[in-house]
This record gives sequence, structure tokens and C-alpha cells, in this order.
Amino acid sequence: MGREIDEAWVEEAIERYRRIEALQAEFERAVRRAEVTVRSPDGLVELVVTADGTISDLRFLGSLQVRGGAEVARSVLSALSAGEDAARWAREKLRTEVFGEYRRLTEA
Repeated sequence: MGREIDEAWVEEAIERYRRIEALQAEFERAVRRAEVTVRSPDGLVELVVTADGTISDLRFLGSLQVRGGAEVARSVLSALSAGEDAARWAREKLRTEVFGEYRRLTEA
């Protein structure tokens, strides 16, 4: 005895899959375009990072001549850490905007 195939259910599943694929492509484009600018706490370093974590620009806003290497390194590391956080925040914001109507699989 064979099972009946619910063609409407299959078509709906295929359409939903196509919609998710299109949203995923939209999300991937958006994370490459979205940029966030952050600064180190001391204001020496400004960093521009995309939502996918790519650093697109790094600028020194103050004079490096009066600062030691360790101080500059701390400023750069602080800006990089802030850039990571900002990229993660931007990705989550974009994910919510693009996939807001879809529940994550990890949510029960």
C-alpha cells in the first residue's frame, strides 16, 4: 500500500525553500555592504568594518609621535575589538531585518 503524495504541501515546501534561498542571498549582499565606524576609547584609532567582519579602513586621528608603541598597539587592539563587536551587532540586526518572519531552528 503506497502513500499518497500531498502535491500542494510539496509545492509549498519548494516555494518556501526558494524564498529562504533568496533571503540568504539578500542577507549575504547586505553584510558585505553594511559598514560600521568605531573608535578606540582614547580616540586615536578609527576603524570602519563591514558586517561580515572585513576591515575596510583604519585611520589614526591623532599624532603618533607623542605616543609609545605599546600605547598605539593598545589603541589599535581596542578599535579591532570594538570593530568585532560592531560587526556582530550589524550582522544580527540585518539577520533580524531579513529573516524576521522565520523562526531559528534553535528556538523551541
